[in-house]
Amino acid sequence: MRRAPVLLLAAVATAAFAVSATGATTRTVKVDDDYFVSDGKARTVTVKQNTRVRWNWVGDSVHNVTVKSGPVKFKSKTQTSGTYTKKVTRRGTYRIVCTIHEPGQKMTLRVVK
Repeated sequence: MRRAPVLLLAAVATAAFAVSATGATTRTVKVDDDYFVSDGKARTVTVKQNTRVRWNWVGDSVHNVTVKSGPVKFKSKTQTSGTYTKKVTRRGTYRIVCTIHEPGQKMTLRVVK
């Protein structure tokens, strides 16, 4: 009977080590009607290198995520719902807009070591 809890504990410890060894984390950014992150707040998000950034559509309007300047350019499809995820591996500052609602819908993504 004691074998099952020991095996469970070993499995949990192995899984925890695997997550910490890769260092992979995910940061979610809200894409709402005509703003990123939060309406009326600073729109700068800072993450560590190799973080997955997930933009999550929550509004009703169509939007996209487009890097206008930065170490690497990327772009989501234009959509009204769903998510777009990008693993950021290059350090630097990314200026991001929704090309439909720029210049008002913009954000800065800082990737640090």
